[in-house]
Amino acid sequence: MANNVLFINGSPNKSGNTAALAKTLLAGTDYETLSLTDYKVYSYGQNFADDQFDEVLAKMKAAQIIVVGSPVYWHNICGLVRDLLDRFYGPVEQGGLSGRKLVFLFQGAAPEKWMLEAGEYTMKRFARLYGMDYVGMATDRKQAQELVKSL
Repeated sequence: MANNVLFINGSPNKSGNTAALAKTLLAGTDYETLSLTDYKVYSYGQNFADDQFDEVLAKMKAAQIIVVGSPVYWHNICGLVRDLLDRFYGPVEQGGLSGRKLVFLFQGAAPEKWMLEAGEYTMKRFARLYGMDYVGMATDRKQAQELVKSL
């Protein structure tokens, strides 16, 4: 597996279930964790001097494998991850992350099938728009262990 791996943790619980799923997926790999709670990435259309979207984007551009993790909140991707995805519109050209792999970790207490499908649809579209190879989604440890083979 490539040495340049970035795990973007969208959970406010830095050592919770989303991070545990990433540890399963990336076991034995040296990777950087970027906790979105540590960065100010404002909603699309907002313009504040302390916005850190460019810092997050630079880390994503430097990585070969990007793992985005989100808990299921209100039947969908959590707000921190949603804001990050929304912010790509405009500043990042189509294909702007070409050559990278994208993995999505999406877990919750008891998500329904349609919730998982909606989250994966969003991440597949995001990957395709920005030129990434979408590796897949894991919602539990077993699925994460299977995805390792594709990295």
